[in-house]
Amino acid sequence: MLWNDLRKLLVTAVLSFVILASLGATPLGAAETIDIRSSCWTSSSLSDGLATVVRSPGRWTCGDRNYSLEGERTLLRFEIGPNDVLPQYLFARRSALAAVHLLAIDRDGAMRQTSLSAGELPSALSGGYFKASLPGVTRDTRQVVVAFDLPSHRMTLERAYLSPSDLALGPDFVRSLLLLATLAGMLSMPLIFNAAFYRILREPFVLWHSMLTIFLLLTILVSSGLAVVLFDPPAMTLSWMTTVIFGLTVASGAMFTHSFIEPGRMHPRLRRALLYCAVWAMFLSTSHAAFPFVGRPIQSTVYTAAFAPVVVIFILSVADALRRGSRAAKFQAVGYIPIILAGLVRLVTGVVPSLQSNDAMLLFYVGCVCEVLFTTLGVADRFMTIKRQRDHARYEADMLERLSERDALTGLLNRRAIEQNFEKFRAEGYRTLAVLDLDHFKAINDVHGHVVGDAVLKAVAQALQADQQVHAFRLGGEEFVLLVRGEDAQARAERRRQAIPAVVANAVPGLGRPVTASMGMTDASPNADAEFAELYERADKLLYNAKLAGRNRTQIALVQGCEASLRYCG
Repeated sequence: MLWNDLRKLLVTAVLSFVILASLGATPLGAAETIDIRSSCWTSSSLSDGLATVVRSPGRWTCGDRNYSLEGERTLLRFEIGPNDVLPQYLFARRSALAAVHLLAIDRDGAMRQTSLSAGELPSALSGGYFKASLPGVTRDTRQVVVAFDLPSHRMTLERAYLSPSDLALGPDFVRSLLLLATLAGMLSMPLIFNAAFYRILREPFVLWHSMLTIFLLLTILVSSGLAVVLFDPPAMTLSWMTTVIFGLTVASGAMFTHSFIEPGRMHPRLRRALLYCAVWAMFLSTSHAAFPFVGRPIQSTVYTAAFAPVVVIFILSVADALRRGSRAAKFQAVGYIPIILAGLVRLVTGVVPSLQSNDAMLLFYVGCVCEVLFTTLGVADRFMTIKRQRDHARYEADMLERLSERDALTGLLNRRAIEQNFEKFRAEGYRTLAVLDLDHFKAINDVHGHVVGDAVLKAVAQALQADQQVHAFRLGGEEFVLLVRGEDAQARAERRRQAIPAVVANAVPGLGRPVTASMGMTDASPNADAEFAELYERADKLLYNAKLAGRNRTQIALVQGCEASLRYCG
């Protein structure tokens, strides 16, 4: 049943992978033909007047998009051509900043300005972007200048553009949301399986995989238009949430790897390093989200570079686990390849100044598909492996338990078995207890040796022949116990005692005389709660009386204080 469900998951994941791969041909943003990108940029201090900076041609850098965050304020200039569709909004990637100022400049030099603080910036339907309304762009407008106060990430500047509208709730946008919702639904499936796994096998890696899946779900939610459609939080709220959730995703991924790789299949230092990586990732994300302007010009670069050791340790850990023959690492290596590649793209483009920052979101979405497919299968495989190991260990423990309750020589149950299970036997109706002792057994060992004596004991065990009505036990030496149930319980026990001479003579010829047994037998009252020790003591006294009466006979307690004697006459 489990593997059938997982195969359905596999089919769903493959289909979704194909769908998401086609997403690359249908970007989620507005059409590039009507977007307007910046042509020039400059920077200034916050004390400089915007109008003064705008009217200083020598300060502007054109044709070079290698933006710098050194200045407190960065300005982008957008040229409005006569054939351009008039833009109505500014769109830029979300990141921490203080404010945005928008200026529309007409041909005659007239200037209209709108300013928004960071908390006033709304989120755009285009995932990961904020938007701001432009101040009355007309056919006379030739330039739009956007000033960002204290921008914290180059991507905000690199991805800024003007557009006539936000994404419309048309078929393309609805299709994009459906694809993202499908991906979110796929990520929910491992949570269902993990819940079933954890109920059966309480392993920590199942919880960490659930945490990882939840944070991947939240990442998709806050980095796409789903959050805007469902909740519409402010852009800066989504910005710090994205940062914190990213750190938690990395931390839970490190903890999952730490607990998922089998014991002995990873170097202890690497396994311990994964714990440090989890703490480091949470520290980086929370501190960067809480204090985005501490080292603003280089903070985003340092923050991105600080995750390089985490990526390296993760790769080394999986590689070492593969080298040591880890089965779990095979699933994890394949499932995490796209996400690792997305992380490397973000790392390289975020650190190298000459490269435009790239968050590789499409590759990240593909990575989510692979994570669902391979890591979930890996969790299921590890679950089944651990379950088999535990079942085998339990089976061996049960076997040892059963062996510990068996007499090694005769195969009969031993004293431990009767003492530990007497309550159960009594509840099942075994209320007649008989104690047997072979007559003159020491003489057999003395005359014929212990090998023959052991053969005699084995033959006695055959004569006692346990069945559904009789349990036979060897308490030690030549002493045996029978537990019998049924209306003819005493007769059953006596028949077995009387069968001993014939069975032994047939199994061990040449003894020279028959092997007989004496027996004491007592019944427990149906309403009594007599313990084994009490019944055994009572039957043992009757056995002693049988020995004194001449052996080869049974002494039975009929009623309280009254005894009867049965003698076997061959």
